[in-house]
Amino acid sequence: MDQPYISPTTKLTELTFRSIIIGALLSVVLGAANAYFGLFSGLTVSASIPAAVISMAILKAFKDSNILENNMVQTAASAGESLAAGVIFTIPALVIMGYWQEFNYLETTLISICGGVLGVLFTIPLRSALIVKEKLMFPEGVATAEVLKTGEKGGDSVKYLVFGSLIGAIFKFGNEALRLWDGLFEKAALLQEKYYLYFSLNLSPALVAVGYIVGLNIAFLVFLGGAISWYLGIPIYILINGAPEVGSAEAIGGAIWSAQIRYLGVGAMIVGGLWALLSLRSALGTAFSSGIKAFKEGAQKLEDTLRTELDTPMSWVLMGIGILIVPIFFIYLSIIENVPITLFMALVMVLAGFLFSAVAGYMAGLVGSSNNPISGVTIATILSTALLLLLLMGTSDPSRGAAGAILVGAVVCCAAAIAGDNMQDLKAGHVLGATPRNQQVMQMIGVIAGALLIAPVLNLLLESKGIGSPTPEHPNPLTAPQATLMMSVATGIFGGKLPWTIISIGAGIGVAIIIADQYLKSINSNFRMPVLAVAVGLYLPFELDSAIFVGGVIAWALEQGYKQIKNQASIDKASNAGLLIASGLITGEALMGILIALLATLGLNIAISDEPLGGSLLGLALLGLILFYLYNTVKNAAKKE
Repeated sequence: MDQPYISPTTKLTELTFRSIIIGALLSVVLGAANAYFGLFSGLTVSASIPAAVISMAILKAFKDSNILENNMVQTAASAGESLAAGVIFTIPALVIMGYWQEFNYLETTLISICGGVLGVLFTIPLRSALIVKEKLMFPEGVATAEVLKTGEKGGDSVKYLVFGSLIGAIFKFGNEALRLWDGLFEKAALLQEKYYLYFSLNLSPALVAVGYIVGLNIAFLVFLGGAISWYLGIPIYILINGAPEVGSAEAIGGAIWSAQIRYLGVGAMIVGGLWALLSLRSALGTAFSSGIKAFKEGAQKLEDTLRTELDTPMSWVLMGIGILIVPIFFIYLSIIENVPITLFMALVMVLAGFLFSAVAGYMAGLVGSSNNPISGVTIATILSTALLLLLLMGTSDPSRGAAGAILVGAVVCCAAAIAGDNMQDLKAGHVLGATPRNQQVMQMIGVIAGALLIAPVLNLLLESKGIGSPTPEHPNPLTAPQATLMMSVATGIFGGKLPWTIISIGAGIGVAIIIADQYLKSINSNFRMPVLAVAVGLYLPFELDSAIFVGGVIAWALEQGYKQIKNQASIDKASNAGLLIASGLITGEALMGILIALLATLGLNIAISDEPLGGSLLGLALLGLILFYLYNTVKNAAKKE
């Protein structure tokens, strides 16, 4: 086994009062930012590295801080970001379907805390199995550890994060608060009443940053999904059924996509979720059996255990799981109003939670948290739970059944999202020589801190911007693509009117993508086609797909430039610079979006004009300047060494 950065026999202060306070505050801030951005884009990215950089910048003010204390702060901070992903993928579905009129504080907070803490508890037996014994890579965990090491030696990486955040915030303020330019470039034409042409680009630096972070392969697949919807699906639909009389060519495409074509993504996502489970069966068996074995072995003999291998005792883990089932049971009971069925749901939730936490932990070790198929396993959970509830309850009260399935999915999604991210943090701790038990405590602190304020943030966004479908009050809401998808599946099982023909075609597209990916795998191709990336692209508005693709192209262009550089240290520095600028663009834009929402809630309108003054061309020009700054800064960072 590789020696950790800090020896197991060396004792440094890790779990300090200031690390708890800073970690909790960062968890709230990054969680709020991720909640906004996920509702806007349908995608989230890991915040471990930005959290580590912010932590280093803050703790530099204290002379007695150390690298392990920094690691504790980023552990708590990234937990809030991951929890937000689990929440916004599922719980807004209850508001979109009309079951809730707002985000009920008690239920939302308890579901978030219980799901997130269960995710932490489920990863405790998996840590030794997947990190120590299996020695999985956990790429983001290793990268976070390297950033912390670099920060301890000195560096100016924080400036990239700050500049990116300021640029993202200023752009959002000018676009949405002052309305100096339009945030969407869109052109469409309907030729001879039957041939449809379309292109759109969302002028959000944060969306381009997502494409930069995930890379060209994933960004291209997301764009491919959008191209299938808008360049094949909508034109073919118009040729067969004619164009609806809804006004402009842009409105025609939007109407068809919203009512019909986006459900291609539902079919592909269902197939992708089921395929994720099937393809992971052997890995899942390994992770599951390792976890069960760890549970059976019980508490560790502390006197024989190195500090770097000290986990939370299994007796505490089992006790915690038992305690957390109680509030979940009563939340489910308030919806289902049937004790045996509620008990069954709670049991399904625990089993599915541990199962998919194991999947998320294992996949995080292979491909990283940002590429984890959380949405796929969540939709598989909601689909299977809805079918079980349909069998037990019938169709007498479809809204209750759909809501019950979504809440089971919410707990599982929070647990799986936290599990994947926390395994990355535990890997970073393993590399650095941290005490796992301390990290597990900080993970729970991060979850609880993030959960306490997630409902007020969601209610703020609901009141000021709207979530889900457009309304007269909120014509341009946060679309919450993932939550809308979960709602469609749950309500569809209970008799909702869904375009099942389109969903079936989407499922067929999903199968075709899987076959293509298996062929690429057989020839050892560097380019792969994970079906869930295409499914997300099918379901997202095209303006988001195209912006993400632009970011992927920029990342690819820079990677080609790296090939001329022989110094690996230069390449690593440039990669970190690009990642931090991109993370800053996302964080800055998201936090400014929340601030603008707060101003709107308070009735403060600072817009210079009701209509964007500069149109979309001004926004396009400014976005071009930002992308030039990103490209040029990363390129120069590579050349400096």
